[in-house]
This record gives sequence, structure tokens and C-alpha cells, in this order.
Amino acid sequence: MSVEQYKKPGLSQVSLIFACGTALFSDGYANGVIGAVNTLLKRIYGADKVNTNYSNTINSLAFAGTVVGMLVFGYLSDKLGRKFGMMLATGIVAVFSALSAASSGAHHSVSGLLAMLSACRFLLGIGIGAEYPCGSVAASEQSEEPGINKNAQHRWFALATNTMIDFGFVIAAFVPLVLFWIFGENHLRAVWRLSLGLGVVPALAVLVWRLRMDEPTRFKKDSMARARVPYLLIIRRYWVSLAAISITWFLYDFITYPFGLYSSTVTNTITGGNDSLTVVFGWSVVINLFYIPGTLGGAFVVDYLGPKYTMITGLVLQAIIGFIMSGLYTQLTNHIAAFAVVYGIFLSFGELGPGNCLGMLAAKSGPTAVRGQFYGIAAAVGKIGAFGGTWAWQRIVDDFQKRHPNDPNIGQTGPFWIGSALAVVSALITFFFVRPLSHDCMAEEDRQFREYLEAHGYDTSQMGLIESETNSVSSVADEKVSKV
Repeated sequence: MSVEQYKKPGLSQVSLIFACGTALFSDGYANGVIGAVNTLLKRIYGADKVNTNYSNTINSLAFAGTVVGMLVFGYLSDKLGRKFGMMLATGIVAVFSALSAASSGAHHSVSGLLAMLSACRFLLGIGIGAEYPCGSVAASEQSEEPGINKNAQHRWFALATNTMIDFGFVIAAFVPLVLFWIFGENHLRAVWRLSLGLGVVPALAVLVWRLRMDEPTRFKKDSMARARVPYLLIIRRYWVSLAAISITWFLYDFITYPFGLYSSTVTNTITGGNDSLTVVFGWSVVINLFYIPGTLGGAFVVDYLGPKYTMITGLVLQAIIGFIMSGLYTQLTNHIAAFAVVYGIFLSFGELGPGNCLGMLAAKSGPTAVRGQFYGIAAAVGKIGAFGGTWAWQRIVDDFQKRHPNDPNIGQTGPFWIGSALAVVSALITFFFVRPLSHDCMAEEDRQFREYLEAHGYDTSQMGLIESETNSVSSVADEKVSKV
């Protein structure tokens, strides 16, 4: 795609934002579907072989791979380009989604099958993690290209990234249910294998979509792909923002991912241990659907309140609902529909605030030169929070239950109490340490970053890609600024 094509306004430019961010659908799908797969594996092979420790292990391996992908591809995204990282990431997701579905042990042993599935989940996680500092970062840069309405920049980024993750969670809940309806109780092996294997389809579709993409204008103009990176100067300028965003992302994922992964556990509890897969999967679909109004509504709110204050609003509202659920948990579990609605609202406010805004803050708070690494570090810290949350969930439930043995429901209130308290902590960190972002904020940040480097003796003339290409792209950017 030539530089001239960037001048064309309308859907063509918006489609580039979605081409960059849509692959994050695989994150939601892969992390959402594994909960259903674990349930199916227990039914097929027995809870003694597929126990809680194994379920935690396979979830944790995916998170570990995701962290590796975020950190490694964060560097590659800044040095080799956004497109290189996105294409390789999508290829990894497609290959290991297929291999996950084909998992098998030597002589058809269950332990071998589980070992191969665990290994594939780790490698799949690398591809998913790579999408964050490559695809999401490129989507943020595309959102400030000519042709994008200045007052809709944040909206398109949120819709192309976090909304896609949430749709992944919804589809991940729905697919096993549909496959179960098709194949029935006697063919659960087909259900779990196809549930994993269908993850290939969106990956390949996005791969084709990205073939003709070019690097974003901001990357061409302000990257340090061919220059020495002054890391010490960068750390001095950005360490507070990076630390604040990373900590809030850690707390958000510590809350959110366990609630998503264990939604079937929660629904199993409130349905009285009903062993019907249709009931358990069906309620998981209902609960996951509540992600959607949160992320869609938040995408429109964020252009008015800005990412910082939208995030604080979502966190405070989520904390209020969480405290209400904690205090009224026993009453709510006696009315399943009421529980599902309130639980869904709790998840929805999380998407309206930190779900939509954390990636936006990570992508737009740092300079283009190290945007991939800035984003990759923040997102990796978040996934470490998700890792910790998945292991802590059951321990929190057990600890609360031990303290009140006479109330069979008290254990499930533990995560809601702690999650709500952490939401308040995140809101306070965001208020005091995260700076507001305006529209066209990346262009302004890059300008200030150049001035900062020059004031400290750094030669900024070495920044950017090929000189002629950079100049032509700069003229497009200047034309946009003059229109604004």
C-alpha cells in the first residue's frame, strides 16, 4: 500500500485499524475456550487424570507463553516493524491452534495427550502475546492516520482491540455449546478437538487481510529501527507512566481472567451442581455476553471522557457492583437469572473501563520509537496478574470457606470481595499517576520526545526509515495537522 492510499478517507482507513487489532480475537477465544475444553476432558478421561492442578497448569502455560510473546515481539515490533510481527504472530496462532486440536499421546496415553496439549498451549500463547505489541500498537498508530475522524480515534481503537477480545470470549463460550448440540454426549472428543481447531479460522482470515498492509505513518517517521535506542533517557522520562499502567493492568487481569475462565465453575455452583453440559455451557454464554455492552458502550464514552477518566469510572462502578454481589451472594444464588444479570454487569463495567482503556493508555502514552516495548512490558505484567489470579482463585474460595464452614456459599464471595477492593486500588493509581490522553496525542508525544532527546544531546536525524519515504509520509501527516 502506497503513501498516497493513506490519504483516502473513510472505511478503507478504518479497515486498516481492524486488520491490525482483530487478531486479538484469538486471545479471547483461546483463553475462553480452554475452560470448556477442561470440562470436557474431565468428562471423558475422569477428574482423577484431569484435576484442578492440571487445569491451572494448562491455563498458566498459555499465560507464560503470552508473556514471552509480548516481551520478545515488543522488541521485534520496534526493530523489524509492525507488519513483520503481525504476520509472524498470526502464523504462530494458526499453526498451534491446529496442533492443539490434534493433541495425542504415545500409544494414545492420556498423560501424553495432556502433555502435548500443554506444550501447544504454551506455543500458542507466544503467538497471542505477539499480537499485543504488534497488532494493537499498529492499530493505535493507524487510528491517527489521515481519514480518521479526530473525535473517533479512541473509539475505533477500542472497537478493533478489546471489543475483539470480548467477542472472542463470547464465541469461545458459544462454540462448545453448539458442537455439543451437534455431536451429543457420546462424541465429546469431537467437541473439544473442534472447539480448539476452529481457532485456526480467524487467524488465517486475518493473515490474508494483512498481506497488503504497509507500516503506519508514525512508525515510518519516528521509529528507531535503524538508530541507537537511548534506553536510559527513555526510562527517566516514562518510568512513572509505565509502572502505573503495568500495575493497574496486573490488578485488572488478576480480577478479570479468573472470572472469565471460571465462569463455568461459578454457574455450576449456582445451578446446584447440575451436570448437564447444556446448562453449564449455556449459562457461560449468557454471562460472557455481558462483556459486549460494556466494551461497546465504553468505546463511545472514551472519546468524551478520555481514557483516564473512562477507566476510573468503570473501575469505581465495577467495585460498587462487586461489593453488592459479595454482600448479597446467598440471596442472588437463589435466583439464577438475577445472579447472571448482576454478575454480567460486574464484568461489563470492567470492560467499559480498564478493558477498553488499558491497552489504549499503554499504546498511546509512550513514544513511537519504543511503543512496542512499552506496550509489551505493560501487557506482560498484566498477564502475570492473570497467571496469579488463576492460581489464587481456588485458594481464595477455600480460605473464605474454611472461615465460615456453616455457609456453603461463602467461599464464592471471596473473589468478589478481593476483586472489588483491587478495582478501587486501580482507580486510585490511575487518578494519581496516569496522565490524560487527548486526540492526536501520539503525534504530540513524538514531537515532545524529539525535543527531549535533542535537549540531552541525542541526534534525532537518525530516527525514521528511508529518508525519501519518511519525508513523503511527513507531508501527509503535516497535511492532516493543517486540516485539524
